[in-house]
Amino acid sequence: MIERHVTFNVYPDKVKQFEELFVESYRPAMAVMPGFVKVELLRLSDQSNLYQMVIRFESLEAAADWRRSAAHESLQPKIKALYSSSELRVYDVIA
Repeated sequence: MIERHVTFNVYPDKVKQFEELFVESYRPAMAVMPGFVKVELLRLSDQSNLYQMVIRFESLEAAADWRRSAAHESLQPKIKALYSSSELRVYDVIA
């Protein structure tokens, strides 16, 4: 099992759109993928435009399948328009 942590520095005037895109489109598209386990969107308490997306898949291959999917490719330009930078870290889930 793997977990991907993606930190997003969202444009301050785009935070509502970012959250809506996640809830209405991004999460539902990801949830139907084989090997999907869960996804959560966290907002930093003291900095309202910094988000952490925590994504869990059964394997690296399942996560790669999501990133290559038509749904992900169609959502990428929409989400990229809402943030100035992002950082990815991938973890193996131990326990």
